[in-house]
Amino acid sequence: QVQLEESGGGLVQPAGSLQLSCTAYGSYFSTEIDVMGWYREAPGKQRELVADITRHGTTTYTDAVKGRFTISRDGARNTIHLQMNELRPDDTAIYYCSTGHSSPPNGAWGQGTQVTVSS
Repeated sequence: QVQLEESGGGLVQPAGSLQLSCTAYGSYFSTEIDVMGWYREAPGKQRELVADITRHGTTTYTDAVKGRFTISRDGARNTIHLQMNELRPDDTAIYYCSTGHSSPPNGAWGQGTQVTVSS
């Protein structure tokens, strides 16, 4: 079973930066983490995919974060990072890490980490 440990998040001012990290651990088949990614859920809105990355480095981004967020992957540690720059108030949400066999990932889920962008 894939388990996910998330870190990062917090409170930041508009135009600031944050980095989220997620590490997969536990007993699982390697294909269960072929794709790793981040979703977010803002108050009153549906959960949406922010970005994901395959083990070969292919990335996907939602239009709202293109040019501001960068997802990367450390395959040796089964860890992904989401570097978030030029943050805006509408980036405020709970961010969830997820893994799966294909994009978009929809297998294991992390517990979520809060990101708040406010002055």
